[in-house]
Amino acid sequence: MTRTLFSRLPQPEPSTLTGFSGNTLDRRSESRNEATLAAALADPSARIYLLRGDDALLRSGEAAEALFTLRESEVVGAAMDDVILLGWDGSAPRLATTLTSELSFDVDMFRTVSMRSLAIAGAAGGLLADTVDPAALGALAQARALLHWHASCRFCGRCGTRTTMAQGGYRRDCPNCNALYFPRTDPVAIMLAIDGERCLMGRQARFAPGTYSCLAGFVEPGETIEDAVRREISEEAGIRIGRVGYHASQPWPFPMSLMIGCFAEATSTDIVPDTDELEDCRWFTREETLAMLEGTHPGGLATPPRMAIAHTLIRAWAEQRI
Repeated sequence: MTRTLFSRLPQPEPSTLTGFSGNTLDRRSESRNEATLAAALADPSARIYLLRGDDALLRSGEAAEALFTLRESEVVGAAMDDVILLGWDGSAPRLATTLTSELSFDVDMFRTVSMRSLAIAGAAGGLLADTVDPAALGALAQARALLHWHASCRFCGRCGTRTTMAQGGYRRDCPNCNALYFPRTDPVAIMLAIDGERCLMGRQARFAPGTYSCLAGFVEPGETIEDAVRREISEEAGIRIGRVGYHASQPWPFPMSLMIGCFAEATSTDIVPDTDELEDCRWFTREETLAMLEGTHPGGLATPPRMAIAHTLIRAWAEQRI
């Protein structure tokens, strides 16, 4: 039975096809504390990821490099008092902190690049100018989510006292009422509804012209993933859903979500779109979807870039790999 169960799982693992999924750091979460952070900062092999909002600092040169020594980080004015410990690459500590908004540096030596751009470049197989390896991109996603959490959890929700960082950045403590706060991950269901040889996609006004994607929404408290899929598709498109199947997930550090990708069996087909959410919503044949994926659609319609979990879901269905 076990052999049959796991032999049915797709290879490669679908989640590995998404951007930000290549994090290989050893987090050592059970042994991480203030002593390990201090030891990491004293280790000559320690390197730091530096971020400003959704942008990562890269070293200029032929190959994009996102890791910096402590000395380099100090020189560019990084917030060294707010460094967090992400984990270890082998025995080498990997840390992260923010760049101040007033930071200026030699553009011939360093540059900041959008993390979305880095993920798109990586999914393009390194064909674009700014490409970091998947492990670094995954670590940057971890750093982005944690740094955002620290910035938004500086005060205690019970008594209002300023909290302090603990466990190397994986907890914040209130010194007044002893409340403990841990990093949050927000689950988002993203789904492709299927009706035989057709799939349902929609577009929001903020999308690039001609781009259609899967429907998506946050999982609400007290709700299963499957019920979140059914509710979101019903709310956004008026389509009833029967069976739901999980396919893949993607860390999404904007600011700190986990995208949970599913396929959904449509039991009705008449679309009643939520025009506050969607600019358009329609059924697409498999042939039309394949043309969108390959950039050959006669009407110029397209899907999200390869790094997005929506692309992974759409391609898996269009190529009949599910």
